[in-house]
Amino acid sequence: MNTTTSEPEGGSSPFDVPRHTPVIAPEATTEIPVHLLFRDDFPGGPSQPVPLRPTVVSRRQGTGEQPRVGPRPPAAGSKPSAAGQRPAATAPRPVPPAPPRSAPPVDPGLTERPGPALSGWTGVIAGACALTGIGAVLWGAGVLPAVVTRALGLTPSPYDGLGIGLWSLIALCVVLAVFTLGGIGRGQVGHAWVLTLFGEYRGTVRRTGLMWVSPLLLRRRVDVRLRHWRSRPMPAVDADGTALRVVVLVVWRVKDTAKAVLGVKDHEVYLTEQVESAMARVLSQLPADAPPASGRTPAPEDAPTLRDAEAVGDALTRMLSAECAPVGIEIFSAQPTAIEYAPEVAAAMLRRRVAAIDAKHRDSVLTSVVDAVDDTVSRLTSRGLVELDDYERKALVKDLTVAFYTGRSGAAEG
Repeated sequence: MNTTTSEPEGGSSPFDVPRHTPVIAPEATTEIPVHLLFRDDFPGGPSQPVPLRPTVVSRRQGTGEQPRVGPRPPAAGSKPSAAGQRPAATAPRPVPPAPPRSAPPVDPGLTERPGPALSGWTGVIAGACALTGIGAVLWGAGVLPAVVTRALGLTPSPYDGLGIGLWSLIALCVVLAVFTLGGIGRGQVGHAWVLTLFGEYRGTVRRTGLMWVSPLLLRRRVDVRLRHWRSRPMPAVDADGTALRVVVLVVWRVKDTAKAVLGVKDHEVYLTEQVESAMARVLSQLPADAPPASGRTPAPEDAPTLRDAEAVGDALTRMLSAECAPVGIEIFSAQPTAIEYAPEVAAAMLRRRVAAIDAKHRDSVLTSVVDAVDDTVSRLTSRGLVELDDYERKALVKDLTVAFYTGRSGAAEG
């Protein structure tokens, strides 16, 4: 065996006897904090271990002991913890909300404003005057039949013919009558008219009753009442990727008729598609059910899930309002009325719940049976009714357990 000689540590000795030391020099080891040996979530993750400070272990002078490794210095910016204190488990963090997106741009000049409209009686009076003028011209020219003249109590006039002047006057009265009577309309409560002239927005009329609007303007009727829309079962997924079927009830109305009619092709179709988009974004941030408890981390009771219909509805309402405001649609509420598993997932989840309920029931039955057997055996022995050795006690416990368990199981099934 190869050896080497060296002077003893701590200076010279009164005896110059060479000492044998091992050829292997002191090794460089690494300091590993104890609490990291029992954790999986140490900083950096399993794929990125924490860089550890190397420590040289050497022999103390005058003793054969090894030096005790001291505590690792705290990293920059971290707070020192108590010695030997295990870090507390991190609390479950809620899923962060989706980043806000800018609403779709709309023509800033496209804003609802009052349109040109008059009382309907104005058109009625003007049309009556125009018809009266036509009748007066025909009576003065002697064109009216004698029957009509006698019915109106007028004196018949001789027929002198119709000149170019009379024809022009009659044509003017006819045009005036058509223009005045053709603009008469009826406004209903909860409806509005969007007026355009050769593609240009001219205003919105929200008047009710008899009204007159120029017949040259194109009218588009819009329902401005408070409305609700119930969606069909729409597919979606939760944060864990589980397939769901969701039904949403939306309460809305048209607030700006100009943007709703002219700013988008069909505002009802736009609302339907935005509901599907917002629902998919909201539901994909949370799991359908709380995560099950494991041996290391218990199931949090206040973990956010899709079962909280109020919170899900508030988030869906805010997101849908931001998306529909640029097109003149006001959203009052958007609430999910049903959140169910997809048919391909519902069967598996039902089996899982039935198995969990059955296991819980069996555990409760077994606990009650064991308590009953223990109470029965204790009473029999404490009152001196029977004297049992170990073998007889085990046989009695076995028989009572089978009898009680069979009776409890039969009663539960019945």
